[in-house]
Amino acid sequence: MLTSLIGFTVVAALLTVSPGPDFAVVLRTALGSGRRAALCAALGVAAGCFVWGLAGAVGLTAMLAASKAAYDALRIAGALYLVWLGVQALRSARARRRTDGAAPAPDAADAPGDGGAPAVPGGPWRAFRGGLLTNVLNPKVGVVYLSLLPQFIPHGAPVVATTMLLVTVHAVLGVLWLGGVTLAVHRARAVLQRPRVRRRLDQATGGVLVALGAAVGFEAAN
Repeated sequence: MLTSLIGFTVVAALLTVSPGPDFAVVLRTALGSGRRAALCAALGVAAGCFVWGLAGAVGLTAMLAASKAAYDALRIAGALYLVWLGVQALRSARARRRTDGAAPAPDAADAPGDGGAPAVPGGPWRAFRGGLLTNVLNPKVGVVYLSLLPQFIPHGAPVVATTMLLVTVHAVLGVLWLGGVTLAVHRARAVLQRPRVRRRLDQATGGVLVALGAAVGFEAAN
């Protein structure tokens, strides 16, 4: 079991640091809503891992892998969600461009939240839900679990318990990595909160999310 855990931890770490929708969503949340919301988004991503782990343990991911229609339907839903997030970021960049140079008096809606970021209605729960949906609507996570986890379950070990142990390792690595990204953004907030920098970052993250969504949708269509 120890050998399997070590081997899986190495593989999971490589998967965790690979850029993808989860990273883009947490980065966007850290920039727009602050450290606390971004950490909640990271926890939402981790919760999504457990959803896929349980689904794999009861065979749902096997059904997705076997049914192209079900797999494509979930992929299209995920693609639309990513595009929607990207459009929201691009709209934020456009709004920020219109207000650059203006100095309106602060009000309750613009009161600083965590680390100087503007407070966002729905705050932590909204961020958690965003991270969760980003992960759950990505069927590739389920397929990766379905193909990868069995290789690290020792012969004779309880399948469900071992599966959830491996998923826990992956989820913890994800929270540590995304939490590190969040803290890095928080420490650089003095630079990142400058209007021009924020606008460029909104444009970049929005473009990445739209591109990811379009790529997933195009792959599903083919």
